[in-house]
Amino acid sequence: MGKPPVPPGMRITQVAVVVKDLRKTMEAYYKILGWGPWSVYQHAPPVLHHTEVRGKPVPYTMLGAEVHCDPIDFEILQPLEGPSIYKEHLERRGEGLHHVAVVAPSEDVNEALNNFKKNGIDVIMSGRLGEGIRFYYMDTDPVLKMTAETVSGHAISMNPIYTYP
Repeated sequence: MGKPPVPPGMRITQVAVVVKDLRKTMEAYYKILGWGPWSVYQHAPPVLHHTEVRGKPVPYTMLGAEVHCDPIDFEILQPLEGPSIYKEHLERRGEGLHHVAVVAPSEDVNEALNNFKKNGIDVIMSGRLGEGIRFYYMDTDPVLKMTAETVSGHAISMNPIYTYP
């Protein structure tokens, strides 16, 4: 029978949760689901730069862990310093599913941003990792009932501070 054709439109590249304790959560995913190895990153300047929240330059930092779960990546985020939509999520909803990363069919982040904009959806948080990764969280929760992120790449392509296990 084979695989069904890839549907048109944006495709999912990552699903992410926001937590208070990255290490504990990562260990639970490994123990219960067998997901690993995890690549762990400390997202802070100078690697993390050009950070904005609701259109204003705002410094923030976080820990991130990513694992490849074919065909997508799964990410755990723990906010550290500064205001962020991750902290807002923890305060309002607690730990759990935070966002789904989507890319345009062309994989051009600008095409995805333009599509959101023409649908009246604005960027609520953004930043850059190194020189090649740009990430944008979109204000999609009111219409899609989840936050969408569009990206030009994922941290899993970078050098982690450690791996687990």
